[in-house]
Amino acid sequence: MFAVPEEIQSKLSAFRDISVIVGIPSYNNAETIGHVAKIAAKGIEEFFDGKGLIVNSDGGSTDKTIEAFMATDTGNVPKIAFQYIGIPGKGSAMRSVMEISAVLRAPVTIFLDSDLRSVQPWWLERLGKPIIEGKTSYVTPYYVRHKYDGTITNNICYPLTSALYGLEIRQPIGGDFGVGLEMVDIYMSKPPKIWESDVAKFGIDIWMTTTAINESKFRPMQAALGAKIHDVKDPGKHLGPMFSQVVGTLFTLIEEYSENWMKISSIEKSEIYGDIPEVVPEPLEVDLENLIAKTKLGIRENLDLAKKILPDEVFGLYENIMENGKLNEDNWVTLIYKLAGLFRNEKLRESTISILIPAYFGRVADFVEKTLNLSTNEAEEKIKDMMELFLSRKGELIKEW
Repeated sequence: MFAVPEEIQSKLSAFRDISVIVGIPSYNNAETIGHVAKIAAKGIEEFFDGKGLIVNSDGGSTDKTIEAFMATDTGNVPKIAFQYIGIPGKGSAMRSVMEISAVLRAPVTIFLDSDLRSVQPWWLERLGKPIIEGKTSYVTPYYVRHKYDGTITNNICYPLTSALYGLEIRQPIGGDFGVGLEMVDIYMSKPPKIWESDVAKFGIDIWMTTTAINESKFRPMQAALGAKIHDVKDPGKHLGPMFSQVVGTLFTLIEEYSENWMKISSIEKSEIYGDIPEVVPEPLEVDLENLIAKTKLGIRENLDLAKKILPDEVFGLYENIMENGKLNEDNWVTLIYKLAGLFRNEKLRESTISILIPAYFGRVADFVEKTLNLSTNEAEEKIKDMMELFLSRKGELIKEW
């Protein structure tokens, strides 16, 4: 079962000598996708001698996203658009792009989010050149972000993934990636059932990054892209479903690569390609009161479930979150490692994520309250401290195994 429609597959033979494919997954992004496509075309002309193809893989938009994309002037750079086949989600969209890359044997595939407003032509050089030069087969973005932008990244994906696999990658679910043909082939060789899981949705980014860390013959690199300006989301209002899919995938991968992470006891920095620009990220307001209220309500609703599956000492920790609607770093690490262990039991998977979601809101609330008067750089140090905490207490997870 392919994610690319047959009518598109039949047209691929017309594209020859493609050096880079730029994939733009979309869903109701008519207002922003034209800008991303135009910038992508400029980057292809400037850094890849115009030998590129821009692919819009859409999830069934109702706002004429595909029409907006196809109406965009991309000069001499060809473009194609289609509605992918498969489970609705970002992962299915990215899978379809990689199917095209595999057929055309494009050396580099670059993914750009369709809501980007800060994208520049030189982003393509940063995401693609390390792959062209044979230094790596996977490039993640390195952004300058507001301290409250990327709360799933900051509180679990970045610190936990770095501690587990021993490679500090700041934006493992950043959305904008450079992927070499080696990794495209690895992703496409995975069993079809992968694309029936949360990997087909928002689990795709953490799956691609973790797979690259563990299976590529190269070490993943990071590309300094400056600020990421996009349609940011308040964690207390928009990020519940994304959290479930991302963390469910992350926990699944912990089991898959357990033989690897159990041997790792230190963290090395992933190389950053390019100078980090001096930029100020857009401000982001978080509704702290809503976060706290949502935490308390969610904990209360999940108390009976938590009591059934958590040991007494961890349940006591969980129950105490209701008092002030916040969860500190130490207790967060305790809960993550305990639930990651319980997640191995397929019958408990849905329950562990249900229990974790309100705790995540409480963790974000605690971080927001503690960093209200801190600069973004000072808040960043708090996040790095949590990464070291995950590493120092990694033995707790090993015991769970």
